[in-house]
Amino acid sequence: MKTEADQTAKEPLNSAAKIARPETCVIDPGVEVGADTVIEPYVQLLGNTRVGAGCRIRSFTVLENCTVGNGVLIRQSCILEDSQIADEAEIGPFVHLRPGCEVGEKAHLGNFVEMKKTRLGKGAKANHLSYLGDAEIGEGTNIGAGTITCNYDGVLKHRTTIGKRAFIGSDSSLVAPITIGDGAYIGAASCITKDVPADALAVGRARQVTKEGWAAARRAKVAAKDAQK
Repeated sequence: MKTEADQTAKEPLNSAAKIARPETCVIDPGVEVGADTVIEPYVQLLGNTRVGAGCRIRSFTVLENCTVGNGVLIRQSCILEDSQIADEAEIGPFVHLRPGCEVGEKAHLGNFVEMKKTRLGKGAKANHLSYLGDAEIGEGTNIGAGTITCNYDGVLKHRTTIGKRAFIGSDSSLVAPITIGDGAYIGAASCITKDVPADALAVGRARQVTKEGWAAARRAKVAAKDAQK
C-alpha cells in the first residue's frame, strides 16, 4: 500500500486519495479507493472493499468486502459488511449493515440503524433507530424512527416489501410476511400484520383513553397511605 507516508510498489489507493493520519488506519492490499476520497483517522478498509471517487469515510468506520459508489458520505463509527452503497448516499453515524444490503443512490441511513439482507431504494430514508431485516424498500420511502421489520417467527425468516414513496410512522412494527403498497401511510406506533394497499392509511394501535385528574388522585392516595405509616 502506498500512502502519503509510505511509498511501496503496490498501490491500491488512487494517488489523489487522501488519508489523514495513515498510521492509524488499516487498509488491506486488495482495497481500491478512488480519487479525491478522504479517509479519516482510525478507519479500517478490509477484504475486497472498493470505494469510489469523492467520498468521505469518517473516523472509526469499518468496511469489509463492500462496494461504495462515488460521492458517498459515511459518518463516524459505522460497521458495513458485504454490502453495496450507491452514489451520493449518506450513512451514519453508528449504522450497521450486515451482509446482503443495498443502499440506493442518494438514500439516507441515520444514527443507530441496522439492516440485513435489505434493499433501500433511491432517495429512501431511515434516519433513526430502526431495524430493517429481509426487506425491499422502494424509492422515496420514509422510514420513521423506531421502525422494526419483524422478520423472524422463531423458525423461519420472512420478507417485508414496501413500495415507492410510502410513509412509515415512527415506532411501527411490520410483521412479515407483509406488503405495503406505493404511497401508503402507516400511522405512528402501529403494529401492522396485514397487507396495506397502495395509497391507503393503516393504523393498528389501541384507542387512547384519558382519565382527567387520575394522576393527582393517585398521588393523594399514596400520600395518605404514607402518612399512616
